[in-house]
Amino acid sequence: MSGHRLVVDDGGAGLVLTVLPGVGYTAEGPVLARPAAALRSAGWTVRAVVWDGRPDFDVARRVYADVLRDGVAAAPAAAQLVLAKSLGTLALPVAVELGLPGAWLTPLLTTDRAPEVRAAAAGLGVSGVPALLAGGTADSLWDSALAAASGARVLEVDGGDHSLEVDGDPERTAAALDAVTAAVVDLAAAAARN
Repeated sequence: MSGHRLVVDDGGAGLVLTVLPGVGYTAEGPVLARPAAALRSAGWTVRAVVWDGRPDFDVARRVYADVLRDGVAAAPAAAQLVLAKSLGTLALPVAVELGLPGAWLTPLLTTDRAPEVRAAAAGLGVSGVPALLAGGTADSLWDSALAAASGARVLEVDGGDHSLEVDGDPERTAAALDAVTAAVVDLAAAAARN
């Protein structure tokens, strides 16, 4: 069983970003680190889960749900935003339940191990919870049609893989990273206004 810790970089008391990484993609990976750094610079407190090993789906579901619920309980009046990648998107149903806006990067939309993520993503428009779904067309876990019909803002990277990188094309990869960062910053601005 994998353990975890929560690393907190304090910013403004009224703005809280929770970063939920994937299995092999930590919060230091660029698609999570760049948006988190932009929000930290804008005064957000950044809470990031760090795994001590490779968690399985059941452990990740429980830990990520607890981290979100604890974050809301600790700062009930704060503007909250979730930034999750891959395995971190297992928290999507809990975020919807709690009314937390989120940026869901490379969500687990096609695996039979996470049907609740697919169902929650498909219902984002009905939920009214502000959300961004970002994925790449070369990622087998991405479902373009479901994302387009979800009611969420969608950022699709043509040729992007599960890290939102375009193989052999550093310029397009950099452009994708810039676009993800800008979309997360926009979502955070909307969350802060509400």
